[in-house]
Amino acid sequence: MTRHVVVVGAGNAALCAAIAARQAGCAVTVLERAPEAEHGGNSRFAGGTIRFAYPDSAAVRALVPDLTPEEAARTDFGRYDEQAFFADMARVTMDRTDPALCDALVSRSYDTMAWLAGHGVRFLPIWGRQSFREGDTTRFWGGLVLEAWGGGPGLVEAGRAACARRGIPIRHGTRAVRLLHDGFAVHGVVARGPERMEEIRADAVVIASGGFQADPEQRARYLGPGWELARVRGSRFNTGDGIRMALEVGAASAGHWSGCHAVGWDFGAPEFGDLDVGDAFQKHSYPLGIMVNATGRRFVDEGADLRLFTYARYGRIILGQPGGFAWQVFDATTTPLLRDEYRIKRVSRVRADTLPELAAKLEGVDAAAFLNEVADFNAAIRRDIPFVPHAKDGRGTTGLAIPKSNWANAIEAPPFEAYQVGCGISFTFGGLRINDQAQVMDQELRPIPGLFAAGEAAGGLFWFNYPAGSGLMAGAVFGRLAGQGAAGQR
Repeated sequence: MTRHVVVVGAGNAALCAAIAARQAGCAVTVLERAPEAEHGGNSRFAGGTIRFAYPDSAAVRALVPDLTPEEAARTDFGRYDEQAFFADMARVTMDRTDPALCDALVSRSYDTMAWLAGHGVRFLPIWGRQSFREGDTTRFWGGLVLEAWGGGPGLVEAGRAACARRGIPIRHGTRAVRLLHDGFAVHGVVARGPERMEEIRADAVVIASGGFQADPEQRARYLGPGWELARVRGSRFNTGDGIRMALEVGAASAGHWSGCHAVGWDFGAPEFGDLDVGDAFQKHSYPLGIMVNATGRRFVDEGADLRLFTYARYGRIILGQPGGFAWQVFDATTTPLLRDEYRIKRVSRVRADTLPELAAKLEGVDAAAFLNEVADFNAAIRRDIPFVPHAKDGRGTTGLAIPKSNWANAIEAPPFEAYQVGCGISFTFGGLRINDQAQVMDQELRPIPGLFAAGEAAGGLFWFNYPAGSGLMAGAVFGRLAGQGAAGQR
């Protein structure tokens, strides 16, 4: 008899699980809580960058068959091996990442990229945001070189198309509310559809329905006071359903429950993500300028590391400032280098030809203190060190209570621009305890038969922070593992 697998969720991790289970010969049903117009979970709001280990440029080029010979000849992707990927994971999570999960993520990353490509996902080099020219050669920095064609929406659509080709139904507007569990194993789910409640029997269930970031009560309970004030970058449907269902049948929790991925997000952005804008409410060029709070003071080292390794934790720091906001300030020297998201129509921006005029426009900020802060910052810059935007350049400050370690450029050339940002939460780090085969573990740390989890519903991989692009990679790696495991493959 053909095995039946139910996948809860329809984002990147869920679609990978569904495809892998179907590839193994199972009947698969995907349950998507959102209506079809809002399908795809958080993945549809993502930029689409995917971090993976690779030995050389040839390995990257094998994933991008659309590259012309001329493009390939002038592009050097460098090397980002498994040791470097693992080291970045360990460093940014303060050595708290689960070693077994991290090893699975890193060691399976390239093979999973090839598997995605084989199922219709197209990749292209991140020419605009991650590359720089050195003579006639284009090089990449930070270990992040490819993105899905069409970003997060393109990745989701490729996964949906692969499901459609294999006859996998996606039931929209159908919310899984409870696991069918006999005290030992999971045998399906109870779901609320558009018209009725029903039991859906299955040999295995994969939970890939995201974290709890869209529920303000849970944010305040687990992340702490004030987190109900954060904006949600992605789906309004990620309220922790899958995590709750598994905990109710005895699953163990894992990971950084008081931690999350949170970024600088336009202060005027709506409560939840807007699919028309996608991830363009983010404001990630802060290393090129300074950030000040309501007191007019800098509060963080904007140049502590490459943006790829700091942006996911700076949202929390911004939320903790008076009023929960900050202003990012740039002068004419660096405004041409700002990322594309600074040029959208829906942006909280002010401009001025003088610093006093700019200070008066920074809503909620002590203007006099701001002008003093800029003067002190400008005077502290090591101007003898050249500015290099694509690498840590050591152009820092001296004598400041809060240094800027790299990319310290004076705020002195008009016109000036400033952007108001708040906190945008992407996903939560706490979730279900899984092993390196994506099996959900019980409180005695034994696998629960018939239950798997992947993506943001699983905890233990990310703590405090994460390297950019590793979230989508983790969803694909563990989604694929979950689908294979649910199909009975080991």
